[in-house]
Amino acid sequence: MKRNVVQEKTYSFALEIISVCRILQDQKDFIISNQLLKSGTSVGANVRESQSAESSKDFIHKLSVALKESKETDYWLHLLRDSELISPHVAEELISQNEEIGKILAKIIITSKRNNNIQSRPQF
Repeated sequence: MKRNVVQEKTYSFALEIISVCRILQDQKDFIISNQLLKSGTSVGANVRESQSAESSKDFIHKLSVALKESKETDYWLHLLRDSELISPHVAEELISQNEEIGKILAKIIITSKRNNNIQSRPQF
């Protein structure tokens, strides 16, 4: 079976998000923790779901949702970093991973749209 790099990266990223959210919940920071947990794990869930897409448009749509969730996750990670609720080192590592995932998703979406003659270009 061929390796799916974006699926591997988003799964690994989700595991790290879960770890950070556990720490936040131990600190009683439930609201931001829940928001980050939802968006950060949703990226990989939508990537996984895209593997069973019913059409090219459905595939692109599911990856577009994953990209939107990645952008939301970026917001929460910056907020956590700037409010000093997590260490700058942890935040920067997660932000960097998320940016890489976002760029990969955007490239896949652009390529898929080009191959299927669909307009518009997502950006991360």
